[in-house]
Amino acid sequence: MANARVPSFTEEKLLRRQGYSYIAGIDEVGRGALAGPVMAAAVIIPAGLKATWKNKVRDSKLLSPEQREALYEPIRQTAIAVGIGLVDCWTIESIGIAKATQTAMRQAVTQLSPQADALLIDYFTLPGVKIYQKGVVDGDTLCYSIACASIIAKVARDRIMAEFDRQYPGYQFARHKGYGTGIHLACLQKLGPCPIHRRNYQPVKDAMDIK
Repeated sequence: MANARVPSFTEEKLLRRQGYSYIAGIDEVGRGALAGPVMAAAVIIPAGLKATWKNKVRDSKLLSPEQREALYEPIRQTAIAVGIGLVDCWTIESIGIAKATQTAMRQAVTQLSPQADALLIDYFTLPGVKIYQKGVVDGDTLCYSIACASIIAKVARDRIMAEFDRQYPGYQFARHKGYGTGIHLACLQKLGPCPIHRRNYQPVKDAMDIK
């Protein structure tokens, strides 16, 4: 069972055999949070990667904050290209989280240089993107490029939420990163929403009613 949770290059190798060269793994973070942006990363990892940290890569959710931080710069420096997309809470309120997530992913793809010629995406495919793409079930766990993207997106968003923690003290954003933990909900009930809360999410609506 443990081996099933170790990402491999199987999907990338299949695409390279079909003639694709720049294969980007894509993942999002922040979709289920009550506050802050939704973000996505796109990462093109070179074929035949040889790095001391290679075997430490996992889905970001399976790593500690310290492990993710330790991998962030090595992945960025080794990757052929990295792109990061961000959609803020006000846009999420306006267009909905599904479209916001797709927008963040498209932003990440357009930032890649060189541009990808194939995309491996955790679960999703992106409408309107004219690049070959495949949605991979459990991609952040099983696909190496997507796992790398999950780490980049998670660390980038965590750093932004730490900044928001300083900007909006009292909500403990650095601790829970905007997700609906018990601590966050208690802070919401005590203080009411701040400007980065997603006001169309039910727990935030409930806190607005309380205040």
